[in-house]
Amino acid sequence: MTNTLATTNIIAKAAVKILDNELGMGSRVFRGYEDEFSKNVNGYKVGDTVSIRKPAQFRVRTGLVASNQDVIEGKTAIQVNKVAGVDFQFSSTDLALNIGDLAERVIKPAMVPIANQIDQDLHACALQNFWNWVGTPGNTIANYGKFLAGVQRLNEMAVPSDERSAALSPADHVALLGNQAQLYIDGANTDAYRKAKLGGLAGVEPFMTQNAPTLTTGTRTNGTVNGAGQAVTYSGAQANSWGQTLNMAGLGAGGTIRAGEVFSIAGVQAVNPVTKQVLPYLQQFVATAAATADGTGNAAVQIAPAIITTGAYQTVSAAPAAGAVVTWNGAASSTFQQNLMFHRNALALVCVPFEKPAGVPTDQIGAQDYKGIHVMLVPYFDGPNRVSSWRLDVLYGVAAIDPRLGTRVSG
Repeated sequence: MTNTLATTNIIAKAAVKILDNELGMGSRVFRGYEDEFSKNVNGYKVGDTVSIRKPAQFRVRTGLVASNQDVIEGKTAIQVNKVAGVDFQFSSTDLALNIGDLAERVIKPAMVPIANQIDQDLHACALQNFWNWVGTPGNTIANYGKFLAGVQRLNEMAVPSDERSAALSPADHVALLGNQAQLYIDGANTDAYRKAKLGGLAGVEPFMTQNAPTLTTGTRTNGTVNGAGQAVTYSGAQANSWGQTLNMAGLGAGGTIRAGEVFSIAGVQAVNPVTKQVLPYLQQFVATAAATADGTGNAAVQIAPAIITTGAYQTVSAAPAAGAVVTWNGAASSTFQQNLMFHRNALALVCVPFEKPAGVPTDQIGAQDYKGIHVMLVPYFDGPNRVSSWRLDVLYGVAAIDPRLGTRVSG
């Protein structure tokens, strides 16, 4: 086969396809917002943030008497504010290679860390926003029943049954593989034993990822709710947020809370998001931002979901009482692996093209897109040292567009 001159566009085209293939989480989340960023509004580009309408909710009426409900469409947002890139040098020998050889030797090794960075950002986004957590922190998912606990939680939260995925840490993946290999089910044990593949389980597609995040908890003690009357209503600015501020006490002087920590409150039960039926377990909440208690152990903590006790957007059975005990998932100052089970619409990834830089001839810039992934390859020259260099960049953003549709799973 004759060698092909590897121009910037050829390299960029190979790079974007390799990047798409290497994405783990990125291929399993919602990818439909790229077009929103390409729109012009009155001749102007939309900028780096796009608002997304949250689904409206309603309560059913029983009987003949009408009871009008206001249609409240809250909003959430996704911001393109992340850049992942690699910088490298090609020699004239490299550029003379067949593009297939160049892709294997140079381009693929460059794309792997970019794909990992995008996946890590998606995992971190889920960690900071998913409030459901089943299982015992620190335990691996050692059998099918432990895995099914995550499926049960998704079902209880009325999560659609299609397009469900589970991101498992290497340890949890291997533990579940070992269990599946012992099954006497035609095909299931063969794939688990010979191919190290789990296949679909209970309508969920599990996959192993080294990017599964860990959560290191703060130094907080259990604490209590500091004051009554901390429920909110779904209206105005509150409708544009999944959470609220909760005042806590008894966290210990200078006690810390890490973003992503999960807790429950005594007397505050979970409810089915559709029927509003009270469920037989406490509602879980996540700290969406880090917090540090003052010298008396008090702190104002950003949490999700919002505490809403009535109406179509109800999230809990009752508001917490003053002094209600707060119980955290996992001991203080400990690190726990975080496996994720989620519907595609829980998280979103958006990639948009860079503006082409001034000062570089357009025909020397490689800008390619593939399945919504955009990469830009720009050459530049170090005159004093006579070195030709290349930079490859990806501009993207991630968001938890509906954190109700995901849960963490431990054994």
